[in-house]
Amino acid sequence: MKQVVIQGIRGCYHETAAREFFRGEPLETLPAERFEELFARMDSDPGLLGVAAIENTIAGSLLPNHELLRRSRAAIVGEYKLRISHTLAALPGQRADDIREVRSHPIALMQCGDFLKTRPHLKIVERDDTAGSAREIACEQLRGTAAICGEEAARLYGLEVLFRGIETNPHNFTRFLILADRSRAAELTDPLRCNKASLVFTLTHTRGSLSKVLTVLSFYDMNLTKIQSLPIIGREWEYRFYVDVTFDDHERFRQAVEAARPLAGEFTLLGRYTECPNPPHPENDENR
Repeated sequence: MKQVVIQGIRGCYHETAAREFFRGEPLETLPAERFEELFARMDSDPGLLGVAAIENTIAGSLLPNHELLRRSRAAIVGEYKLRISHTLAALPGQRADDIREVRSHPIALMQCGDFLKTRPHLKIVERDDTAGSAREIACEQLRGTAAICGEEAARLYGLEVLFRGIETNPHNFTRFLILADRSRAAELTDPLRCNKASLVFTLTHTRGSLSKVLTVLSFYDMNLTKIQSLPIIGREWEYRFYVDVTFDDHERFRQAVEAARPLAGEFTLLGRYTECPNPPHPENDENR
């Protein structure tokens, strides 16, 4: 049975992503309160897998997770793109008019801002986790209180869904990275299906240095899907660049890496894996 460390408790979106990625396989999810704990547990036990969010289409990149990944022993062996759809859920037998308080993670509350504006009488209470809010209401039998959470969390903790799809922007997707110890990466990926890679590199303070690296990647037909820069602490005005590329030819990818490496300072391949297709468009969701 695979053991997968997730950030959050049972019913959270990280668990949903893990179970969707490993659909049909025996799976045990191990909760971690923070991402730092997730990576620390993986570093201490090479047998563990991990699932960590890396970017959201509304909130943007989770910048600290880029650095946690770079400093860890983990490699990317897959990705999963999950549509984030929020529900308003409460103890069974209550109506919408009975609700006086709403609890959830600050990001989820923000993402449901338009819905909450139509109910100005509701007291908003911030919590550390969407699924944790649902569990809290269930454990304490809090009537008159609802959670903004995923439908899976509502089901798991016995809450009744009062409203579905309450997020302001339905184009709300999170990309999760599937992680494994570097020593296990080869056994968990199919080299014939790998068509995406994540790289991180530093550059010297010379004119056009970034342009040269990107030109090399383009020359070898690498499709740049993301670039993210982060400052290097203690080295003023120097940056690390996190880059995702997709490709069709494995040999061309190898050549691109070998050609780009001498142009950079530090250069690390964070993982080769299979690109996850984009989820269905919200306009095609019959449940909305």
